[in-house]
Amino acid sequence: MPARRRRRAKPGRVVSPYLLLLPALAVIGAVLGYPLYRLVTLSFQEYGLPELIAHEGHWIGFDNYTEILGDRWFWTVLGRTVAFTAVTVGLTMLFGTLIALLLQRLGTFMRLLITTGLVLVWSMPPVVAVTIWSWMVDFEFGVLNWTLAQLGFESYAHHDWFVNPIQGWAIITAIIVWGAIPFVAITIFAGLTQVSGEMVEAASIDGAGAFRVFRDITLPILKPIFVILASLSVIWNFQVFSQIWIIRNARPEDDYFVLSIYSFVESFNTSQYGLGSAIALVMVLAMLVVTFVYIRQMVRIGEVD
Repeated sequence: MPARRRRRAKPGRVVSPYLLLLPALAVIGAVLGYPLYRLVTLSFQEYGLPELIAHEGHWIGFDNYTEILGDRWFWTVLGRTVAFTAVTVGLTMLFGTLIALLLQRLGTFMRLLITTGLVLVWSMPPVVAVTIWSWMVDFEFGVLNWTLAQLGFESYAHHDWFVNPIQGWAIITAIIVWGAIPFVAITIFAGLTQVSGEMVEAASIDGAGAFRVFRDITLPILKPIFVILASLSVIWNFQVFSQIWIIRNARPEDDYFVLSIYSFVESFNTSQYGLGSAIALVMVLAMLVVTFVYIRQMVRIGEVD
């Protein structure tokens, strides 16, 4: 059989997509280019308070990276950040999927009511949301402590949830998951509208239960959406800062350090701007790895389709 002739793409079709991306790339470069450049240069300098006053740092090569990579505290904070990200992303995807499946089965009025509530939660600024949560868990006047005391748990009348790091991280996790669920739930619900009802009905008639229908029919169709949502959630949660910083009154204890808090404290509380920049650049590199994995998965999905 004669070999198929490959059609050569016209030069205009090859170049056009990149030309369309140029305005966005120009804006991103203008906004992030110089700060990223300064972050990289500072990470290779000894840049403390004297250097800040003199506006001149001293090049020390990879000494900042050697210091943080050889510090056990850095690896403790990194492990805590990874564990926190994994837990929050997992819970967000789980509850977001369950809520989306619930919305699919509700009537129009209840669906509209719950969707409106989700949108209101999603639109609430993080500072306002964390302030409300801090009032709820306040050790003296918090509604959560009052409710538990009314239910017979008198020991929680003046309970400080952040003395125990496990309880404190449970509160912080609840704040992050609560704020992230609306976007995930609404996006997955939109994807569920593309699942063929005939296929689901046929599988149910054949005896497949709800879990098997979801696993064999719904999940493969929604796989690109799950990949996008999980990747975005990892990127957002890995660099969480404001929620932890605000709920700990801008003085987080060591037990509540994640990489973003660690970088900020090293930069501005101890005036070690070079060391803080090195920590921040490690975060950037980690996010680039996640982004690369995300793009690779999307390309694979596109090739399969």
